[in-house]
This record gives sequence, structure tokens and C-alpha cells, in this order.
Amino acid sequence: MLLVKLAAVFAVILGLMWLRRPLFLAILGGIVVAVPLYGIPIGTFLKLALNAVTSLGTLEILLVLYLITYLQRMLEERGQLLRAQRSLNGIFNNRRINASLAPIFIGLLPSAAAVTICGEIVDSAVGDALSVEEKTFVTSYYRHIPESILPTYSSVIIACTLSGVSVGAFVAGMFPMVLVLAALGHFFYLRKVPRETGDVPSQNRLHDLVNLFRSVWTLFLVIALILVLEMKVWMATGIVLLLNILVDRFKPAELLPMAASAFDKRMISNTLLIFIFKDVLIHVGVIDVMPTYFARLPLPSFLVFALLFFFGTLVGGANTIAATCTALAFSTVPGAGMPLLVLLMGYAYAAMQLSPTHICLAIVTEYFGIGMTPLIRKTLPVVLSFCAILIGYYALLTALL
Repeated sequence: MLLVKLAAVFAVILGLMWLRRPLFLAILGGIVVAVPLYGIPIGTFLKLALNAVTSLGTLEILLVLYLITYLQRMLEERGQLLRAQRSLNGIFNNRRINASLAPIFIGLLPSAAAVTICGEIVDSAVGDALSVEEKTFVTSYYRHIPESILPTYSSVIIACTLSGVSVGAFVAGMFPMVLVLAALGHFFYLRKVPRETGDVPSQNRLHDLVNLFRSVWTLFLVIALILVLEMKVWMATGIVLLLNILVDRFKPAELLPMAASAFDKRMISNTLLIFIFKDVLIHVGVIDVMPTYFARLPLPSFLVFALLFFFGTLVGGANTIAATCTALAFSTVPGAGMPLLVLLMGYAYAAMQLSPTHICLAIVTEYFGIGMTPLIRKTLPVVLSFCAILIGYYALLTALL
């Protein structure tokens, strides 16, 4: 019955998105339906909502969103993103590479707000070769490819820890699938973009490389502080932001308007509502009952858990499903090891690209001014193809190992 009610809640959300209502209204509609449907007392819901919006994790994410947006405003003010685009043209002279490689690099930065920086670069690189919906897909899809493999993302750390599979083994096993992800994005959409940039091929690529670093040294430094020094994202971004004020000689008259414009009310409201919605679903125990329902399916155990990770991620996110079901999967599936973890995390990654609880999707659709439904429509054939290929890859790894 819990899952039937869940289907009704998601039907409301999808229906509102299909009617082109803003995402915050769709999520709010889901919450309004879920609370009475699951019999949650108003007092309990208010407590859940208060905890969701005031928890340290939520406040930290909001701070990161603000700081990254502020940094983006600074880069725009000094024309650094445009210079970076020109440098990429000089290095590769290939619009497809610009539109895919830049988001993948920025995806090393584990922050939802970074997707807006990707959006500006992709928009400039592809021009009119892709529709707005396709630009949104390319931005979101390629920005999230690093999330499928890097141990800077908490879902990977959680899954490796609970499964007993080393991070090195997981990264080695997942890397071919990262190449598949990049190839699928190219096959479905990116190949529509002409390779030629229209610029004269560079005669000094080293000079262009130096200019690229000068343009986006702030992003390089933020990523380095996070990966090398294991600094928190908000701290690394804050340090670099203050340093950039000195390097680019920003004046108070420039900083104050950017401080106001970096406070994106709709982005913040979307984020808070998504956290409330996710906490409501976790509270009623939807994730907890999923293993029981999926265990009844007449399917091999590895496929049962792959589907569990997919649908569980749609509801609660990759971190939640990794924390609740990884150990269960590895104690149930015969011969569980690195191949199983690659399969499960691949399915979780695929589901995150469709989940209404994924904050990045809310931000990128808001940036390009489209609804969530068009993005899901563009994403679905790509991730389903990836999931089908992943089953074959799992069978191959299992046979070899």
C-alpha cells in the first residue's frame, strides 16, 4: 500500500510538471498530497519540515549554492567565462568537446550550483545547434558524469565502505562505463552540434592553455582545495571568492549588487521543498519496504537489487539507497564484489538523472527556463540505454572475475 500511495504522489508531481507548472509548485503539490495520504499528523509534518530546512546539512548546501552563484557572478563581471570559451576554441577548435569537456571538468566540483556555470559554457558552445531542452540535457548530463565514479561524492564513499570494495577497484571497474556515458550523450544529442567553431585554428595552444587557466583559476583552485586538502566545499569556495576579490580588484560598488543577485529565491525555495519532500518519504518508510516488494519479483537477485537501487534512488536519492541497501545486496547476491557495486551504483546514477528529488535538475531547468518534464523526456532514452549496456557489462565482469 505504501508504494501505491507513492505512485499517486509521483503522479501528482508529474502531472503538474506536464502542465508546465514550476518545479516548486509540483513538489509542493506532492507534499500536500503525501501528508494526508500517509496519515502524517500536521504537528509531525511541521517538525519534519522544520528539521529539513534547519539541519546543518541543508544550511551548508544553501551556503554553497550562494557562494558558487556569487563566484559565477564575479566570473561573468570580468568576462572570464567568455575568455575560457575562447581558450577552449583555441585548444580544441571543436564545439562538441567544449560543450562536453567543460561540464565534466566543472563536475569535479561537488556543488549543485556549479551546474549554472556549465550552462553558460554549453549555451555558448552549441549556439542554435541544439534546442533549449537539449542544451539543458547536455549541461546536466555531462556535469554529472564525474558523480558516477569519483570518491569526492558521498554516495560512492558510502557504497564502497559498506560493500567492502576498495575505492580503487570501483573506479577501475566503473571507468569503462564513464566512457559509455560520454559516448551515449554524443550519440543521442551532441553529434548534432557542428565541430567547427568558426575560429582560425590556434598557432599556440600552450598560450591558449595558459589563458584558460587564467580565466578559470578560481574553479581549478576550489577543486584542488577539495580534492587535495579535503576541504569542505563551502570553505574552499569562500576562500577562493575572497582571494578573487583581491586578484580581480573588485570594488564595494561592484560586490554589493552581485551579493544581492546571487541570492536566487526560486533556487532556494526549490531546494528547501525538495529536502522536505524527501524527508517526508523517508519518514513514512517507503525506502524500508522496497526490498520486501522487490524480493518478490521473479528475477535474478542481481537484477532485483539493480532495480531496487534505481527506484529507491528516484525516491530518496543515491545517498539514502546506498546507505540502506548496499550491505543487504552484498549479503544476498552470490559472489558479490566489484562487478555488483558497479552495477548498483550505475543504476543509482541513472536514476538520479531523472529524480525530482535531485536538486541539480531543479537548478538547471530553472537556469534554462524549462520544466522538468522536457528534461526527463530527453534524458530517459539515454539512461535506459546505459542501464541495458550495464547489464551486459556486469555479465562480462562476472565471467572474467
